[in-house]
Amino acid sequence: MRTLLELIELKRDGGAHTDGELKRLVDAFVAGEMPDYQMSAWLMAAFLNGLSSEETAALTSAMTASGRVVDLSDVPGIKVDKHSTGGVGDTTTMVLAPLVASCGVPVAKMSGRGLGHTGGTLDKLESIPGFSVSLDPARFVEQVKEIGVAVIAQSADVDPADKKMYALRDVTGTVPSIPLIVSSIISKKIAGGADAMVLDVKVGSGSFMKTESDARELAAELTRVGELMGRTVVCVMTDMDQPLGRAVGNALEVREAIDTLRGEGPADLTELCLCLGSKMLVLGGVAVDQVEARTALLTSIASGRAIETFRAWVSAQGGNALVTDDPSLLPVAPVTHAVLAQNDGYVAGFDAESVGRAAMALGAGRARQEDDIDLGAGLVMAHRVGDRVMKGDTIATLYTSDAGRLEEAEQRFVGAFRLSDEPVQALALFHEV
Repeated sequence: MRTLLELIELKRDGGAHTDGELKRLVDAFVAGEMPDYQMSAWLMAAFLNGLSSEETAALTSAMTASGRVVDLSDVPGIKVDKHSTGGVGDTTTMVLAPLVASCGVPVAKMSGRGLGHTGGTLDKLESIPGFSVSLDPARFVEQVKEIGVAVIAQSADVDPADKKMYALRDVTGTVPSIPLIVSSIISKKIAGGADAMVLDVKVGSGSFMKTESDARELAAELTRVGELMGRTVVCVMTDMDQPLGRAVGNALEVREAIDTLRGEGPADLTELCLCLGSKMLVLGGVAVDQVEARTALLTSIASGRAIETFRAWVSAQGGNALVTDDPSLLPVAPVTHAVLAQNDGYVAGFDAESVGRAAMALGAGRARQEDDIDLGAGLVMAHRVGDRVMKGDTIATLYTSDAGRLEEAEQRFVGAFRLSDEPVQALALFHEV
């Protein structure tokens, strides 16, 4: 049997690991037998030389088995999870979870916090007064059985290998590795009890995958490895060259989610939720095809069933369900500022990452995991790519609790906003399925 050093050297020299070797690496790291510096060396070797689909599946399996696997067998039906690879204004989980649950597919989801220019679902949910993202395992399962939906923070004993490995990847420059991204995503979903997955792979300036070719490679590998792990995985490549919807910020995005569940949300956010939700209903076995699934989703919104499921979900996790009818109960930043267009023209594009950085500058995000955030801070954009604007029009409204943050945030937003003298075609939301 090779030593840990020999396993590092094997991958450093471009060799392939057996399933047993990858399990040994993961188990040794979680147990503390393999120090951080050795795992860092192996991660860099894997980053530089890659892993085959079979190696990635074996790594995923070992990571899944490193801790407790959530048992959802008592919950009737096929459990379908959704995951986004990260973006700006990505409000979909807060809409999709109750919407899909209202149509009969249970959604039991573990989510994360925001870091950098991307927002985190847990932070958004915690902007609802009283909402708790911590449930004990038995209550988590019971809530899914009762109302069809629960979204919580990942507990320490679920996929501990991923937590430890991601912390090292974040500080060693090995985050943008497709095999390591795939093993991280799929292991968490399987450990969380998912039978099937719909994955929203973002592509563009506001995502980790900046090019279509990189996003396609990631989507293909997610699908392959999911199948090797015995799970059905559907990937949808969607645009992140402009923020999704209009709101960027925690409480602001909750308001937008409520609007969308009432049928009054932004067109792009609504359409993305209908697309992803349709695939979840088909995978969940409650619709025979996308047409039937889309009709069911639209009917749920129109009848009020979707927003009532949202209300029940918020109440079940300790939140003030009155926000469903009165969003003014959500945190509101006291300082607002309108950003004005400096010229006439057509919106030619955004640097979506810079828009996210503008929201961070207002207090809506965190540069480090331990940073506090202002739940009422953020921005609301007034225009999308292709819109006509006139000099002096409001192009965004900034929200913050500290007026001293406005100057940097406005500079970042203005720098991310591009105008053209000529008409511009609106961006396509979907790239590929």
